[in-house]
Amino acid sequence: MKPKIFIDGREGTTGLQIYDRLGGRNDIDLLIVDEAKRKDINERKRLINDADLVFLCLPDDAALMAVSLAENDKVRIIDASTAHRTNPNWVYGFPELSHKQREKISKARWVANPGCHSTGIIASVYPLIAEGILPLDYPLTCLSLTGYSGGGKSMINSYEAEKSANMYAPRMYGLDLKHKHLPEIMAVTGLLRPPIFCPIVDDYYSGIAATITLHNNMLKGNPTAGSIREVLTQYYDGQKFVTVAPGLGSGTLESNWGIGTNMLEMTVSGNDELTIVTARFDNLGKGASGAAVQNMNIMLDMAEGEGL
Repeated sequence: MKPKIFIDGREGTTGLQIYDRLGGRNDIDLLIVDEAKRKDINERKRLINDADLVFLCLPDDAALMAVSLAENDKVRIIDASTAHRTNPNWVYGFPELSHKQREKISKARWVANPGCHSTGIIASVYPLIAEGILPLDYPLTCLSLTGYSGGGKSMINSYEAEKSANMYAPRMYGLDLKHKHLPEIMAVTGLLRPPIFCPIVDDYYSGIAATITLHNNMLKGNPTAGSIREVLTQYYDGQKFVTVAPGLGSGTLESNWGIGTNMLEMTVSGNDELTIVTARFDNLGKGASGAAVQNMNIMLDMAEGEGL
């Protein structure tokens, strides 16, 4: 019997992207809510409990409420919101972190899908901590350049229908340095010191370039940029969706790399004294809906790249 899948919040940016990735598949049955009943809590509750797996593509409070509707103890949930990413009862949905993480996802009832900015930062930081190179108390600085689709329907509409003069240039935000992805980054990596993290949104639709900056003499073993690249290459060896560029960065790196895919490419740049690591991917792909579908495939024991 085909697994039954329900997307709660299919009308949002992430929900639509998940639907697009699943709509043509014949190995699942998609449960579709009647348009007139999509805000009917009883109808949503019925579909949630009739499904084998549910994607929550909702604001945080609505996601918390939706989980409370799941009375069938066999239904499994992938939450794309921020609500459960630091909850120890939920498995963090980044399978490339380790074989153990992928196994946890495969057995999990509840999976928290990673955030877009945090996906890029964690992809760089986690292996360097795991390999004993980056100290947990390192004073990390990060920046992340993203397309406006990461802000959802309201930001997309602002850029495409109501654009003001200041929106033609990159715009820094989160200037209180308390971005909502910081708790997630710290919880997953184990960092003891909050990173200084500055996101930047620019006038293009999708794609993200998340960069961490490193002083090599503050790292264990005083590595070079080249040796850091080797460590990351070995760490992600054999992964389908996460790769490391074969040489040190040179020239330029565009931030709209990998659009329409679930790929993430890491580029290490720098020299003997200084290093930056940049993760580039589609914020709607590996940064959201692509990662969610990948997690679904793992949870349902399907080919991990199916539909991606």
